[in-house]
Amino acid sequence: MTITEDRAADAPTPEIGRARTRKEDQRLITGRTRWTDNIQLPGMLHLAMVRSPFAHATISAINTDEAKAASGVLAVFTGEDLKDIQGVNITAWPISADQKTPDHLPVAVSHVAHAGEIVAVVAARSSAEARDAAELVDVDYDELPAVLDLKQAATDSVLAHPGLGTNTSATWQLDSASGGTGGDIEAAIATAREGGIVIEREYRQQRLIPAFMEPRSTVVDPTGEQVTMWSATQVPHVLRFCIAATTGLQESKIRVIAPDVGGGFGGKLQTTPEEFATLAVARKLGKPCKYTETRSETMVSGHHGRDQWQKLTLAAEKDGTVTGLKVELMADLGAYAALVGGGVPVLGAWMFNSIYKFAAYQFNVTTYYTNKTWVDAYRGAGRPEATYGIERLMDELAVEVGVDPLEIREKNWIKHEEFPFTTVAGMTYDSGNYEAATAKAKELFGYDELRAEQRRRRESNDPVQLGIGISTFTEMCGLAPSRILGVLSYGAGGWESASIRMLATGTVEVVTGSSAHGQGHETAWSQIVADRLGVPFEDIEVLHGDTQIAPRGMDTYGSRSLVVGAEAVIRAADKVIEKAKPIAAHMLEASVDDIEFSAGRFGVKGTDKSVSMPEVALETWTCHNLPDGIEPTIDADATFDPNTFSFPHGTHLCAMEVDTETGATTMRKYVCVDDIGNIVNPLIVEGQVHGGLVQGIAQALWEGAEYDDQGTLVTGSFVDYTLPTSADTISFITDHTTSPSTTNTLGTKGVGEAGTIASTPAVVNAIVDAVRSFGVNDILMPCTPERVWKAIQKGGAVPVEGERDAQPHFDEGAPNQDPGAASPESASEGSQS
Repeated sequence: MTITEDRAADAPTPEIGRARTRKEDQRLITGRTRWTDNIQLPGMLHLAMVRSPFAHATISAINTDEAKAASGVLAVFTGEDLKDIQGVNITAWPISADQKTPDHLPVAVSHVAHAGEIVAVVAARSSAEARDAAELVDVDYDELPAVLDLKQAATDSVLAHPGLGTNTSATWQLDSASGGTGGDIEAAIATAREGGIVIEREYRQQRLIPAFMEPRSTVVDPTGEQVTMWSATQVPHVLRFCIAATTGLQESKIRVIAPDVGGGFGGKLQTTPEEFATLAVARKLGKPCKYTETRSETMVSGHHGRDQWQKLTLAAEKDGTVTGLKVELMADLGAYAALVGGGVPVLGAWMFNSIYKFAAYQFNVTTYYTNKTWVDAYRGAGRPEATYGIERLMDELAVEVGVDPLEIREKNWIKHEEFPFTTVAGMTYDSGNYEAATAKAKELFGYDELRAEQRRRRESNDPVQLGIGISTFTEMCGLAPSRILGVLSYGAGGWESASIRMLATGTVEVVTGSSAHGQGHETAWSQIVADRLGVPFEDIEVLHGDTQIAPRGMDTYGSRSLVVGAEAVIRAADKVIEKAKPIAAHMLEASVDDIEFSAGRFGVKGTDKSVSMPEVALETWTCHNLPDGIEPTIDADATFDPNTFSFPHGTHLCAMEVDTETGATTMRKYVCVDDIGNIVNPLIVEGQVHGGLVQGIAQALWEGAEYDDQGTLVTGSFVDYTLPTSADTISFITDHTTSPSTTNTLGTKGVGEAGTIASTPAVVNAIVDAVRSFGVNDILMPCTPERVWKAIQKGGAVPVEGERDAQPHFDEGAPNQDPGAASPESASEGSQS
């Protein structure tokens, strides 16, 4: 033991706030990764899935004889063969007590409800042999009528699941009057009709496909004492629970490992049919099995995102002061209720009101089944949809009042001195400063100069018009608290768990239940613990993604890792310090009450004597001279369940040039200033913001999943599903303001989804602003040159050519419909059709 008598040495440079490169990147960029598809086990078989080419059909017969006789094939299984052990894909979020939920079997037995659904599994010695043999499986289908249009689904004229008797899954409402958080929405609208302003619009959120780098892959080894599954998943702990809950396997006998996972964006927040099918076949054969999907399989069978129609009614006074907002959503679940798919649109209930002080509010959603791929969380999950709707409406209100769109926002947003602020939706925003973020964004953007240029172009009838788009947003991050989730019938909690192990050499193992798939947990968690315990950044190892190493966790989604997972890490670190104090006191021959901890050293108040954390760790491990009654460990566990969400916000400004002769759009400038509270690693934040921006911009300009009239996904590869590359985007200008969160120790807020949430309406608002003088007030996304050109020619928004959903208004008979509400003067693209 070495007792230092010089505590005046310089404290280590703080890690929090330091732009460190990610420690995990070394192995990721040098090919030393452990993707699931890289895993090889002795005697491992490879699987191929036989998928339905039909969107809706019954299975009358399956002949597997030719496939079984093919080279390298060991077995072929149908749903009938696996039905007793394959389990079921469950939904964890039924949004109402009477929600209708069809069984979603991993391998269909008698009925398929979307193209790409699995009907048989081939096991062979190589993946090539398995795929070749899959082509030989002969399936007889009796094709049924398919419902592919969300609004047609609402009429029940064609049923996605005839046994349910309806396409309606559930309805859900949040009402400020009944909830005691605001006034009556119908009264607010009626008052506005008499002497104010009523804006009514209908917006489309097109269907999107999460395009993560690494296709989904699963390996199952059933040969040991445990069944071990490696999977490219965001939710190893949730997956383990679902396997135990539906297959009969004992939870303690299941180990799930998420090794290096190549992106997710919500697309791997799922328990998939392929995972369950691989498990079932491995158990049947008693051999390790691997399944890795092709990119086309990812796109046709991995869950999709968004897919809503939004009918919005905003009430305001003549001067533009908002008084009420009514939201009526139709949400397409696809063929099945996914893990949290039914609840995704519900998340928008607390975000449509956004940063604005509405006095009355009502949110309604009805979810429907169609014969398309199932829908679940995609980056932002309910909040991008809500932000798009309200930010488009605020631009429309500004036009009606005749003021700048920023002015109408500032008139209605929550002022910084009003925080904490309880919104009309019942959420309490703890901190924020919308004025500061907007002022900085305007300066970086050159807002006044660009507005002046826009006026000059309009006055000169320049064929290339300039539009300026605005998005002032907030979001709720960190899905929690558990009690609230319970009230909402969510099937799990919102807590997160962490453990810290102090090793004898003074190094540290941090075990976290939050599993990374590109976010930089290993780096950020190391920075946090380095500051908290005063040990070098390089001496910290972060372990995650394995239910045997990290047995407790709620995994990664909803921008929860930092605000929930890291808070658990901090609390475990604080427990380590408290457990170490009696040992340090004994080493220093002092009272515990006189021990203070700072910069990694335990010292005696009023003296220069101290010992370091590594010295205490070694003393604990040797256990030669510990105080009586003290256990020889300073390791600690902690679980954190937040009391509320965190609420990052920001101002995004976009300048778009539109060639009015061709419809071509060009991004001129993009500025975003986000307030995400205190920042742990600016470099990681910058990467998250840039990636999020590109995904949100892609929804506005390029991406969209399209089906033909038979229910075949015609955007089933990157040839047809248009993803942007670096050549398609510009250099963004990003900055931040800081309003620390008051709900966690670090004062942090989420950032992983901010760019995606804010950027889509900023871009569309800019395009519409550029061509509004032509009579255009909406263009359906993605805003391709063809659609922009057609909108200009028509003098209004146009339905998407070939898109069956693009109907002029909500169909008669659809729930929550007010057939007389829309007027030709105020409704969007539908009323002009």
